[in-house]
Amino acid sequence: MGSLDRAGHIMTDRNHLKRSFLETTPWREAIPSYLAGDASNRSYERLQLGATTAVLMDAPPKHGEDIRPFVKIAQHLVKHGFSAPRILAEDPDNGFLLLEDLGDTRFKEVIENDEAKELHLYTAATEVLIALRNTPLPAGLATYDAHHLTQMCDLAFTHYRTPIWGSDPALWQLFTETFQPLMEHITVAPKVLAQRDFHAENLIWLPERSGKANVGLLDFQDAFVGHAAYDLVSLLQDARRDVSPTLERQMITHYIAQTGIEAQSFETAYWRLGVQRNIRIMGVFARLSQQYNKPKYLQFIPRVWRYICRGLDQPALHPIADILRVALPEPTPETLEKLQP
Repeated sequence: MGSLDRAGHIMTDRNHLKRSFLETTPWREAIPSYLAGDASNRSYERLQLGATTAVLMDAPPKHGEDIRPFVKIAQHLVKHGFSAPRILAEDPDNGFLLLEDLGDTRFKEVIENDEAKELHLYTAATEVLIALRNTPLPAGLATYDAHHLTQMCDLAFTHYRTPIWGSDPALWQLFTETFQPLMEHITVAPKVLAQRDFHAENLIWLPERSGKANVGLLDFQDAFVGHAAYDLVSLLQDARRDVSPTLERQMITHYIAQTGIEAQSFETAYWRLGVQRNIRIMGVFARLSQQYNKPKYLQFIPRVWRYICRGLDQPALHPIADILRVALPEPTPETLEKLQP
């Protein structure tokens, strides 16, 4: 049985560790309120201390979480003028992190409240990615080669296809032999910091800040060194909200115009990475439902499927298009039912 907190409530061991961490900071007297959880094992609380707030990240190491990559990337981004949360205190051994509170004005809600702001916000987010092209890379990040990018697609075959249609090792082999050469084109391009989850629910609108700092960045602990198109795909092929083909085209055109990058090569990489990323996401969402009892993620799979189909219509994906159309079932209500926990 746990001990009692100041209010007389029973504390779990995890809560006791949290309290011990906060006692080492100026936030020991702060009033906590639940803020959010996500697809990982991390959870967040907002701490109120007078008129000031901060965010507490709880990332249990025993559940595979590690705050050190987040700290490393956050400090790198802040150093170069981006609006990642400043690190206020940290306990990497126990998985606690106290962060600057960037607020609640996520792109998703701002646009839902005023659709006229969509183009402006997406342009601002694209400008952040343009700025990252000219930002030095942090040391020690993984670089994903063609083999790794291809193997990441296995999630869709093992966790999405198999429960619906069964496994087919020969089909997977055909996919890898055809898809990996398409990824080779991507991995020879100049590299940037790819945050991986750069989308409307992870971006905070900070209009009081200027330039690239007016976009708050939240979710980057899984960052890697990769192609510049990866985060643009994450932004414009968002699993959680519809992004119109018109807006997608505007932002691709803007990125190419502002960077002077060779257009055809960049667009080839964009569409190929779009299919790669969305195939993986289908598998991730299916696994979250079946293994982690989070069926809410199944609602996003039809949108992800539409992005895949859009990509397969591009000339850059013709070598793999027919294989994938046969390999992965369309997410109908009947097929998604088989992915329930």
